[in-house]
Amino acid sequence: MHSLTTAALVALLPLVSAHGHVDKVIADGVTYQGWNAALKYNNPIPATVGWQADNLDNGFVTPDRFGTVDIVCHKLGKSNGAYVPVKPGSKVTFKWDTWPVSHAGPVQEYIAACNGDCGAVKPESLLWTKIQSGAWKSGNNPGAWVTDDLVKNNFSWDLTIPNLAPGNYVIRHEIIALHAAGQPNGAQAYPQCVNFKVEGSGTTTLSGGVPATSFYKATDPGILFNLFTKFDGYTVPGPAVTKLAKREERGHARDFA
Repeated sequence: MHSLTTAALVALLPLVSAHGHVDKVIADGVTYQGWNAALKYNNPIPATVGWQADNLDNGFVTPDRFGTVDIVCHKLGKSNGAYVPVKPGSKVTFKWDTWPVSHAGPVQEYIAACNGDCGAVKPESLLWTKIQSGAWKSGNNPGAWVTDDLVKNNFSWDLTIPNLAPGNYVIRHEIIALHAAGQPNGAQAYPQCVNFKVEGSGTTTLSGGVPATSFYKATDPGILFNLFTKFDGYTVPGPAVTKLAKREERGHARDFA
């Protein structure tokens, strides 16, 4: 009965909402299961590399919740047991189940060290370093955005793992949709957290990270932003990309540090 219920819920998800979630994570050619909220109806709930979240409707976090734990790894976010094994230089692809082309906005990645088991850390205690960011490209009303590239790339987004020291990490991959951001509390954040086990001989350790609850404010120019006007620039919200970031020459995964 549980499998039937899950299958039915998965089938209904596109009808509930046009939003999306990271359903699969691909690293060095191997595919791992992200979090699908319908999995919570399985007994037992299977381990996934994607963090659990209370987003059966593929919902989002609104600006009035940006100072709360909701913004860290989505609503009721918690580690779900599995890890993606990678090494410095590994190519990682976050594969969304879908994404509406109308939901233009920035795509960003942050990383935090778990310093042990990622399941033992409180989400609000994680200290994040931004390692990649992309947003507006050209034009206006609404113009061309990196989310257009994500859609064209079969709802996929790439990241190269930096030269990190071995250990357990969480990567926070996020899209902020701006289609309703011209009004207060209209921006929509879709944080997706994934556990990674970095192996190999990397040497870089993280320092100077900040809690996710300090990333954005509701009045930031990149959060309260009218997509459907004439504009000639966009201020990417959140901290700057650090020197850990790898600049991608492929247009869909650039940073603006």
